[in-house]
Amino acid sequence: MSRDPSNSELLDCAMAVARAAGFHAFTNWSRRKEVLKVSPHDLKLKLDVESQQRAEQMVRNRFPDHAFLGEEETGHADRNPSKADYLWIIDPIDGTVNFSHGIPFWCTSVAVEREGKTLAGAVFSPAQDHLFTATCDQPALFNGRPIKVSDTATLADAMIATGIDRGDDLGIPPMAIFNRITATIQKARVLGSAALDLCRVASGHIDGYFEAGIYVWDVAAAGLIVRQAGGKAEELGARRGHCLRFVASNGIIHEDLKKVVDVTKFK
Repeated sequence: MSRDPSNSELLDCAMAVARAAGFHAFTNWSRRKEVLKVSPHDLKLKLDVESQQRAEQMVRNRFPDHAFLGEEETGHADRNPSKADYLWIIDPIDGTVNFSHGIPFWCTSVAVEREGKTLAGAVFSPAQDHLFTATCDQPALFNGRPIKVSDTATLADAMIATGIDRGDDLGIPPMAIFNRITATIQKARVLGSAALDLCRVASGHIDGYFEAGIYVWDVAAAGLIVRQAGGKAEELGARRGHCLRFVASNGIIHEDLKKVVDVTKFK
């Protein structure tokens, strides 16, 4: 029986996978208009699927018994995450709409968990050459250097990254939480990549993050990075499938931010 990989080994793989998948999309920038599917407020590109296939193959080459959960269906539905010790959670292009419009704020996110605990994660932004990493027993790093969350003490002084809640099956009126956030804080920013938003929380550039409907592959790696940078990141409840409400912050403003985004106040 082979030994379990160390967290450092898992992180090494996650970094290599994030770089390879991210660079595949980046070096094929001219193909960003090759669309497979369009849905309300989102789309799927051929490069999404290609990058995820590349990511999964790299993991499989190193850890053939590990399973996958990703945004893109790549033809490996026979792999059952619930029965695997290790689960790789991959978002090949987080910020696909940004990417398709030529906006460089997008990334590749790779995390690995075991029994529900995230062990290692890497978020790579090829256009900016920014790599954020962490393991559950090592600090968060940005391009190899330690990072930490901000020391902002009040919501009135805070910058919060979020999405635009349109009320589509969110159980809240359109724009309701966004309006509450903007009325309470210094500034809100909608940047278009949840993973990078969270990494900016980890690096202290943004003080908090909330989204009413986000997916586990958007936040798995970056949530760990926030926690290992000294902040807090947590699910506020699953809604359907792998979709959930998610909040993160520097920790100091966390409880106040949770009160502002409490969806029960809109029912």
